[in-house]
Amino acid sequence: MKHRTTIIAALLVLLGLSYLVVKSKPQVQIDPKIAEFNGRANKLIEGLQQYKEFFKHFPTGTTAEISKALSGQAEGKVVILATAGADKNDKGEIVDPWGTPLQFYFSHNGVLIRSAGPNRVFEDSRTASDDLFRTDTK
Repeated sequence: MKHRTTIIAALLVLLGLSYLVVKSKPQVQIDPKIAEFNGRANKLIEGLQQYKEFFKHFPTGTTAEISKALSGQAEGKVVILATAGADKNDKGEIVDPWGTPLQFYFSHNGVLIRSAGPNRVFEDSRTASDDLFRTDTK
C-alpha cells in the first residue's frame, strides 16, 4: 500500500512538472485524440468521485472490474451517468481513444487516470513517453 501511494505521489509530481513545461511553451495545435482523452478522463474522474460519494470508497479491482462498477454491474447496481458513454473493449474495460485499456490509481481523495497514448505502450519514467495522465485531487 505504501509503495502504491509513493507511485501515485511520484506520478502527481511528474504531472505537475509536465503542466509547468506545457504552460511555458507557445500554444500549439493539440492532437484531437489527446483532446478527446482529456475530455473523457475528466468525465471519468467526475464519475469516480460520484461513485466515492455514494459508496464512501472508490471502486477496486482490475480495470474491467472498475469499469463494471461504474456501469452498475457490481456493488449496489448503481450506474454512474458521467461514465455511461465510455468506450469499452471486448473485456468491458474502459479504453482510451487508441483502444488501450486505461489504468486507474486512487489515493485517499485523489484519482489518476493513465493512458498509454498513441503508441499504445505504457512506458516507465526512464524513457521518452507519450503516456497521458489526468488527475483531480479533491
